[in-house]
Amino acid sequence: MGKEYTVQEALRMAIRTEKGSMDFYEKAAAVTRNGRAKKVFSLLAEEEAEHLKSFFEHFEGDEFGTLNSFAGSPPDPSSPTYLALAKAVDRDTHEQKALEIALLEEMSCIESYTKFARDIVDPVVRAIFERVIRETRKHSELIEAEYAHLMRMVHESDQDIYVRE
Repeated sequence: MGKEYTVQEALRMAIRTEKGSMDFYEKAAAVTRNGRAKKVFSLLAEEEAEHLKSFFEHFEGDEFGTLNSFAGSPPDPSSPTYLALAKAVDRDTHEQKALEIALLEEMSCIESYTKFARDIVDPVVRAIFERVIRETRKHSELIEAEYAHLMRMVHESDQDIYVRE
């Protein structure tokens, strides 16, 4: 059985997660040569920054300082996601690897945030988690589409649904 979190514990973990995701996407955008992938990573970084802001507004602690100082602080060098990206940057296929890492990270966030939302009593905070879950699902779809494009795979959005047998 999983651990039940207080609202503040869930927000603390979400703030760290969103900061890590934002750092990851900013770094991925900076090192990506593919223009389309670069735009995807930049967009995702901006959206993670918005998620960070949403969670930060309801967090009651002061351990992170101000939103601007925390958002602008250097990435956590011990973050597994960030370390995986740093390793992938050394390869020729880093856009592909970065997208794979991003998809795993987004799926992990959906799983964690779904558990938090289920246990949070405060309707305002629960609504924030539920909104972020919906947006994170869209992130996953965007990442999958970009991965399919990058790998020259036929994605469902590229299929002609009017083709007859």
